[in-house]
Amino acid sequence: MKRLLLISTALAAVAAACPSFAQDPADDTLPSNTLPEVIVTATRLPAIQQDTPGARVIDSRAIEQRGAVFAADILTDIPGLSVTRSGLGGVAQVRMRGATPGKTLVLVDGAPVNDASEPNGAYDFSGFELGDIARVEVLSGPQSSLWGSDAIGGVIAFTTREIDGVRAEAEAGSYGTLRHRLAAGVANDRYAFGAWVSHYTTDGISVADAADGNPENDGFDSLTLGLKGRYAVSDAVKVDGSVRWTDSEADIDGFPAPTYALADTADTTDSQSWSGVVGTSVTALGLSHRFSVSASDIERANNGDFASVYQADRQVYRWQADGAALGDRLAYAFGAEREDTAGSISTGASVDLGTSSAFGVVRFDATDALSVTGGLRYDGTDDFGEKTTGRISAAYDLPAGFILSGAYGTGFKAPSVSQAVCDFCFSSVPVPTLRPETADSVEGAIGWASGDGRIDGRVTVYRLNVEDQITYFTAPVTFDSYYINIAQARTDGVEAEARALLGAGFDLTLAYAYTDAANATTGARLLRVPEHAGSATLGWSGERLSGALTIRAEGDQPDSGGVREAFVTANLNAAWQLTEVVTLTARLENLADERYQQVFGYGEPGRSGYVGIRLRY
Repeated sequence: MKRLLLISTALAAVAAACPSFAQDPADDTLPSNTLPEVIVTATRLPAIQQDTPGARVIDSRAIEQRGAVFAADILTDIPGLSVTRSGLGGVAQVRMRGATPGKTLVLVDGAPVNDASEPNGAYDFSGFELGDIARVEVLSGPQSSLWGSDAIGGVIAFTTREIDGVRAEAEAGSYGTLRHRLAAGVANDRYAFGAWVSHYTTDGISVADAADGNPENDGFDSLTLGLKGRYAVSDAVKVDGSVRWTDSEADIDGFPAPTYALADTADTTDSQSWSGVVGTSVTALGLSHRFSVSASDIERANNGDFASVYQADRQVYRWQADGAALGDRLAYAFGAEREDTAGSISTGASVDLGTSSAFGVVRFDATDALSVTGGLRYDGTDDFGEKTTGRISAAYDLPAGFILSGAYGTGFKAPSVSQAVCDFCFSSVPVPTLRPETADSVEGAIGWASGDGRIDGRVTVYRLNVEDQITYFTAPVTFDSYYINIAQARTDGVEAEARALLGAGFDLTLAYAYTDAANATTGARLLRVPEHAGSATLGWSGERLSGALTIRAEGDQPDSGGVREAFVTANLNAAWQLTEVVTLTARLENLADERYQQVFGYGEPGRSGYVGIRLRY
């Protein structure tokens, strides 16, 4: 009881909204008296979230409750994720447990979408609209045993929505913002097909913080189209596929002469990207087989004094087989993959990289209380040798509703296209040969759920070590610039989270993250990772009226050129259901009109309001 009191007190004292009430993406309802059991699927074998260290799920209800428009709006709810955005419409990146952005693997319906032409291979979330997203799964910590390279920090997996009927939304508000969406489809047990289109446009604010004397507004425009379908040829054979295309254009600010300081400019950036997957599921030889081909393509152009055009594409061919034994106490999956990527560099040339892989994962329910999961993966890169990674985790149900879990895992990341050929390098001496980055992580968690199913929570303690981390180095005297492997980066952290049904229609989600990310050689803190971060979301659902108040806070964080100051901000979202098909919506952002920045020097909008209408048939 004393330990429970300490945990509850710590959770109540912090402020971090964590994803709430995940459920089946096709179900928009929520039981009024118990919290649903959350299932994670990005683990290759479906697993219970509370039994899976580092796993979190955001469902469509949480996205709608928060009024989140873009992925960057709600990923901040995940403890241990640092989301940085260079102004509205500017580059938005995620650091998981202190790992640099290129160490987060991003999947859309299972297709990897990281930008191979970005210097670190990172994904830009700035134009990732959530209107078609049913579910977001986050796996923190090294997940290379499941997904290979790029997963040292973890994995963020998006699942698009299956539609049955017609949905339409429209919204307008501050800064000349307009948003509208139309989706239609049909879905039943045998087949489903749906299509959607979303458009967002805003006059925006100055990307270079207007409070620093930069008054020019920088607009942002984004268009997303998508298709998704499935068909059961028979009980044993099923086919499915999806495709998602986004076109975005943003006004950005640059670094004009003679000061080369961030200031208002006429610079713009244009980006077109698409991803898709087609697959077949076959039951044969006592196993469930899944064959899939996925692809993604990104083309981005920066227009201004330092104009550039980059393109990247990726194809993944994957086979996975699932099975069970010992009366379903033993579940297993194994398979093979081939991934080919290509990305352009500053000269305009395209560089190819490739990896062939084999993997296996097993979960064994040793007793009704103890479950153990282990996985191994072999990756053979075309250019950087071979690597075998693994992960083992266990969960044990203790008396009085407690769950004790832990994991140890390893990971690796091959150099990106830019790093492999030393793009943007200027050196009078030979540049060093890069080694793949490697990582290991250990974590332990204790969770608790009340007997009546109305409260649950978890506290996680972890350490993440990254060896041979790749960074861009500039010599202080000669100004030679090139990529090097630094000895080690280390993150020690604590993540706390809780959910509660409070009664009278109220629900509460809390979380907190302490992240001590540093260069283990010099002791210097890693950039753009706040040591303390958190928020809290208080939701309410009535017969017709529903809403949520979210308060979010971040501490000071070191950044390029200075220290980004701490901030606290709050958002309010509400919906009024007029009829079974018509709902009015309203949201207020930055209620206290806080002047704050996510990235040093780049402004964020002040107090703003938006109203809309939502139709469902």
